[in-house]
Amino acid sequence: MKEKTAFITGASGGIGKAIVEALLESGYRLYACAGKHSDELDGLKSRYQDSLHILTGDIADAATVKGFFNDVTSLDLLINCAGISYVGLLQDMTDEDWKTTMGINLDSVFFCCREAIPLFLENSCGRIINISSVWGNVGASTEVAYSASKGGMNSLTKALAKELAPSGIAVNALACGFIDTKMNFHLSDEEKQAVIDEIPACRMCTVSEVADAVCLLAQMPVYMTGQIITIDGGWT
Repeated sequence: MKEKTAFITGASGGIGKAIVEALLESGYRLYACAGKHSDELDGLKSRYQDSLHILTGDIADAATVKGFFNDVTSLDLLINCAGISYVGLLQDMTDEDWKTTMGINLDSVFFCCREAIPLFLENSCGRIINISSVWGNVGASTEVAYSASKGGMNSLTKALAKELAPSGIAVNALACGFIDTKMNFHLSDEEKQAVIDEIPACRMCTVSEVADAVCLLAQMPVYMTGQIITIDGGWT
């Protein structure tokens, strides 16, 4: 059976690293963009060696992304997982904060999709999975830029799915709820519990559960496309 190849951004974050490990365990050959924290993947690199190619650089820069894809000759799966949050009032946000949030959360998705699509078209198949957020669906106070970037990701997902469906390429997104990652470390224990009290599942989602969902989505028929699938324990 042909070895499948995947490309993932945000590979050193909590969700990204869990997805990387799950795909490696499933037999994928992986190109992993890890930004400034590539050392987080050192343990996996020592275990999987040639199956894991670690890339570092600014994922929000078009030229850098193009360079990342120079050595990718075949691709089955693209996962856009890179993301940062900004918590604060919109009126206090600087131009640079806005541009950085949009650059990492949304521009990178455009850059990576643009490079990946020709590789998919060569084989008339492929899948794109975008890691989104429930705030992209409903918005969050004091996280306006983050919500806007994820809302843009959701619209990009639906539109691109229509564009690529005739070519047998599926595009979907996972809208994550309250996940146990460093992104939520700014919350106190009391604040975390207040959110958990609103979740019917009565707990945060684990990164391994998100990774499992990605692996399942990667195996779904390509006819399932253009979907924003929520994984939030019944919260929203």
